[in-house]
Amino acid sequence: MFAFFYLLFNTELTMTLVLIGLLIAFQIFAMIHYVDRTNRVLNNFLESIRYSDFTRTFQVESLDSSFDKLKKSFNEVIKDFQEVRAEKEENYYYLQTVIQHIGISLIAYSKDGKVELINNATKKLFQVRTLNKIQSLKEFSPELVQKLLTIRHGENTLIRVQEKDELLQLAIYATEFKIHNRTILLTSIKNIQDELEEKEMESWQKLIRVLTHEIMNSITPISSLSSTISMILSELADSLKDKNIERDDLDTIKEVEDALKTIHKRTDGLLHFVNTYRDLTKIPAPTFSIFPVSKLFTNIKGLLGEELKTKGVQCQISIEPDSLELSADEKLIEQVVINLVKNAIQALEGRKDATIELRAFLNKRGRITLQVIDNGQGILPNVLDKIFIPFFTTKPHGSGIGLSLSKQILRLHGGNISAYSEPEQFTKFTLTF
Repeated sequence: MFAFFYLLFNTELTMTLVLIGLLIAFQIFAMIHYVDRTNRVLNNFLESIRYSDFTRTFQVESLDSSFDKLKKSFNEVIKDFQEVRAEKEENYYYLQTVIQHIGISLIAYSKDGKVELINNATKKLFQVRTLNKIQSLKEFSPELVQKLLTIRHGENTLIRVQEKDELLQLAIYATEFKIHNRTILLTSIKNIQDELEEKEMESWQKLIRVLTHEIMNSITPISSLSSTISMILSELADSLKDKNIERDDLDTIKEVEDALKTIHKRTDGLLHFVNTYRDLTKIPAPTFSIFPVSKLFTNIKGLLGEELKTKGVQCQISIEPDSLELSADEKLIEQVVINLVKNAIQALEGRKDATIELRAFLNKRGRITLQVIDNGQGILPNVLDKIFIPFFTTKPHGSGIGLSLSKQILRLHGGNISAYSEPEQFTKFTLTF
């Protein structure tokens, strides 16, 4: 440009001026293009960072120019971002794998109930494929939904959910944290029904052991002494018959003897009672074998066939699939089902169209389930919670041991037994393995 103006004012070299002018125009264009290309490369680099697109690279032709060195630096920065991103993704997938495989149900959701994360245990517990809102669990349990929406940070609570085929005791714990000014609740939910039943059975067994031990220690000497004194009085009465003893004195001795016999009889009855309940703590360990459920039901129907016929009770068998097999102690489980069927027969007395149904299937959680269903008088709600308690019975001559024994047998099999009833409609006992 200096040469252009010098020649313009000091010479008349027109063609030279034109050539220099063209050269100036070309250089200005080249400089604008260079600056624009640099800006485009810089813009692409910044967009890659902004949108986390680290797949883009910048071609380096030679390391002689500063422009190529700039592109090389951009490539190195993008490579570093790629490594950081890959590490974060690995950590993310690692945590996702842990969360999905953990056995406790986990739900992360906002205060309004919008769910952000659930794991496989949650899907299995609530039998859902997806869960977008906590409110969607109302059909499962309205009480659970209310508690999840109102639970506070660090709070522990227990929710009881009675399904028709199963009883769930859900232990819930919540922790609260913030992400991007959003408050998130992470709640863990675990069904502790099996653990509660296990502890309950252990407590009852300990109580029964203590009671039976103390009762036996107290009653045994009473029974022995009453028997001995009764024999002594009997001999004394016989020896005094031939002597001049007043009739009233003999009658008194006889009354004392009869009273002692009554005491002895009652103590023997109590000893028998105690020995009976000792059976609750002496259940043999199961001998496991694999057998068809159809065989189990057929045997039971055959054993009780005559009684069912006499009472006018129809017995129906339903197994799905037909080839369903059970791994258990066949004799113990047979005894449990027989006990339930006999109870059902008693509940059907005087009932028209009396029917007992024996069902077997895989429940919605994939567990083998046996059911004994009758259309008898049913069980009142205030009684239903007590029927598995040892010594509790509603029968005039019942012992209160049958259902408690059945529950312990199921616990030894790693399963449980539950009852559901609608009075005057039906009663359903469910054995879950």
